[in-house]
Amino acid sequence: MRVSIVGFGLIGGSIACALRARGGSGEWHVTAWSRTPGPVQQALQDGVVDVVAPTLEEAVRGADLVLLAAPPLTCLDLIDQIGGPLRRHLPEDATVTDAVSAKARIVERANAVRLPFIGGHPMAGRELSGYAAALPDLFVGRPWATVPGRYARLLDAERVGELIEACGAVQIPMLDTAHDQAVAAISHLPLVVSAALVEAVAGRLDEPERADWQAAEALAATGWAGMTRLARGEPSMGAGIAATNSAAIASRLRDLRAVLDEWIVELEREGGPDAEVLRSRFVSARNRLEEPGSR
Repeated sequence: MRVSIVGFGLIGGSIACALRARGGSGEWHVTAWSRTPGPVQQALQDGVVDVVAPTLEEAVRGADLVLLAAPPLTCLDLIDQIGGPLRRHLPEDATVTDAVSAKARIVERANAVRLPFIGGHPMAGRELSGYAAALPDLFVGRPWATVPGRYARLLDAERVGELIEACGAVQIPMLDTAHDQAVAAISHLPLVVSAALVEAVAGRLDEPERADWQAAEALAATGWAGMTRLARGEPSMGAGIAATNSAAIASRLRDLRAVLDEWIVELEREGGPDAEVLRSRFVSARNRLEEPGSR
């Protein structure tokens, strides 16, 4: 299959690596294009891709499967281009898919330009970014959500299924709204909370440093590192995620705020907090995570 990867950071690079390492010999012909040429040229030297397309037009020409792996807002623009002025370069039977983490907006955009589109979201990543951080086994055993667009055909579903299988992932078909609500809870909310935690403790760069930040930073260990890991990711990617799934994230943040308010009430209880009540909440959280089926 001739697959063109448009955008070549961690996800696009890892997909290319997976197809080269895990795909059957000769099964995949990989073309790559990125607005930043360095990573795709390095991938060519590494033998990870077969062709570096000089333009977006050349990237989609002759492709069986076009995979959009750029940041979320960029992918929305790419849908408009591929479904509009570049449509004549896209083979009539080609399939378009993506790897961005919110599905409703991009599926709606693809429907608007009548693209044969299967929205995709591989549930894997790292706090590191770029092709240099790509791993061929990044997706092995991980969920890969798919959301078919209105003009998707059986052929499109089969191609995307082959891609997911070649990467070692597990396909999970979903509705776009269900997907976006779910990832807002388990992926996007943690991302925003991680950044907000840094702002609350260290302060923002455009504000004076918090008075006790230096002392706190000197004592910070694995708890702080774990809770702020997501805030170390690529800022433009984070911004795109928040912008394209804003309503669902805001809803989840309200849920979190309500729970935090309950904690505050208990911590500020007249006469001091009830240690047994606090313990019961920690027990409840731990047991919820340890229930069968919990990740």
